[in-house]
Amino acid sequence: MIRLAALMMLVVSTAGCGLAETVGSAATEATAKAQELKQAKATEARAQSELDAAARAAADQRQEAEKASQ
Repeated sequence: MIRLAALMMLVVSTAGCGLAETVGSAATEATAKAQELKQAKATEARAQSELDAAARAAADQRQEAEKASQ
C-alpha cells in the first residue's frame, strides 16, 4: 500500500511538472504572437499612411498640371 502511494505521488508530481512546463510554453508563445501581431499592425498602419501620402501627392500633381494647362 505504501509503495502504491509513493508510486502514485511520483507519477502525479511528474505529470504536474510536465503540465506546468506546457502551460509556461504556451504562455510564452502567446506573448510572442501578441508582440508579433502588434508589430504587424504598426507596419500596416505605417504602410497605409505612406499610401495616403502618395495619393495626396499624386492628386496635388494632377491639380497643378490642370492649372498649368489652362
